[in-house]
Amino acid sequence: MSSHPIDFLIIGNNFATPEMRAIWSEENRLRQQAAVEVALARAQGELGVIPPKAAQEIADRAQPQALQLSDIAQLAAQMKHSFMPTLTALQQQCGPAGEYLHYGATTQDIVDTATILQLRDALGIIRRDTVGVARALRQLAERHQHTLMVGRTHGMQALPTTFGFKVAVWLDEFLRHLTRINEISPRVLTGNINGAIGTNAALGDQGPEVERRALALLGLACPTIGWQSARDRLSEFASLAVLISGSLGKIGNELYNLMRTEIGEVEEPFSAGKIGSTTMPHKRNPAAIEGLASLTAPVRHSAGLIFESMHVEHERDAMSWRAEWLALPEICLYLSAQLQNAQGILNGLTVNREKMRANLDIQAGLLLSERVMFEAGKTLGKQTAHHLVYTCAMTAFESGRDFKSVLAEQPEIAGAISGADLDSWLDPARYLGSAVEKVGDVLRAADDSQLLERV
Repeated sequence: MSSHPIDFLIIGNNFATPEMRAIWSEENRLRQQAAVEVALARAQGELGVIPPKAAQEIADRAQPQALQLSDIAQLAAQMKHSFMPTLTALQQQCGPAGEYLHYGATTQDIVDTATILQLRDALGIIRRDTVGVARALRQLAERHQHTLMVGRTHGMQALPTTFGFKVAVWLDEFLRHLTRINEISPRVLTGNINGAIGTNAALGDQGPEVERRALALLGLACPTIGWQSARDRLSEFASLAVLISGSLGKIGNELYNLMRTEIGEVEEPFSAGKIGSTTMPHKRNPAAIEGLASLTAPVRHSAGLIFESMHVEHERDAMSWRAEWLALPEICLYLSAQLQNAQGILNGLTVNREKMRANLDIQAGLLLSERVMFEAGKTLGKQTAHHLVYTCAMTAFESGRDFKSVLAEQPEIAGAISGADLDSWLDPARYLGSAVEKVGDVLRAADDSQLLERV
């Protein structure tokens, strides 16, 4: 029986993907912990810390997939320890060689390093899907590099732009996210096997080499010094997850607003049989877009728990540490759902060019007041032109008349500017600044960076 929406059969995929759930499942947690124990035994066997034959026996006989979680859980309730029952079960599998299991290590060595193995797989999925989102954004930006639309500030119409420019801003963000993923991976994907307080006292001079070899077998970096009491690596990952999730939530919220009936510039993918409302048959709601935007807050709040874990008592405690067990999987699960959802939305997004163009004209020319002011200012002076154009703009707005007619009635403007000039200045296609060129810059940066190559 599931008690968290992440695992619900009906709505669970709104909050996580099956692929990411498998990484953070209890079964995989157990497998990764066993993998750390086996790597530790192998390294110790190579160095003669434990008998090589015992190390081989441990590697051959440790089979976490054969362990019964229910039995381990029952023993955990009795022992009041989170890892000892797992260790006991593995020891029983390994027979006499099990005496050498977990030699010189402490629980947090195994649990932390296994968590990093899970995080490595999770980060691989996050990077792959971040690339997928960036590719979808690149296609949209290129396709709509010249698609005219209204740019809005403070929720109000401001100046003309292109949809490609809006999307290119998002693409530029995701190129930075991919750079961040590449930069943090070597720091974050670092194991930790150095004993009770990180000094390797139980293994003496061989401790550092045991750690190096064991982590090399696992494909993880070796720390300069133990990090049981230094949780910044996980906080760094959480910070990156919040940045990626924040961009996705921002995109979701923007598309939500552009899909409003009164704006109608985009629509999320629609399929036959999709229901918008149980009571209003006409509704085509932005369900996927709402789902995309909704998960940023849970990611951000879960990251707050990860940041709390940086407060550690002395050399180690389990108070803040356990919060990571809750928050780290949730961050990865929610983010995986967002990334998958975003790819579906962006790859199937309907862009209504006609409505975008129509929305440019709903203020009857007022959208181009800035251009009129600067062009008129070349003759009249900028400050004088601002005052005159402002007066005309307010008159047009309040009277509901078109801007050009009001401007033509202004003696100072009519005497200095021709009707042909006004027509040109009030054409939104002629006032895009460097929007089109900037989209090209971002597209070239995406291609030159090689960040979007297949992973």
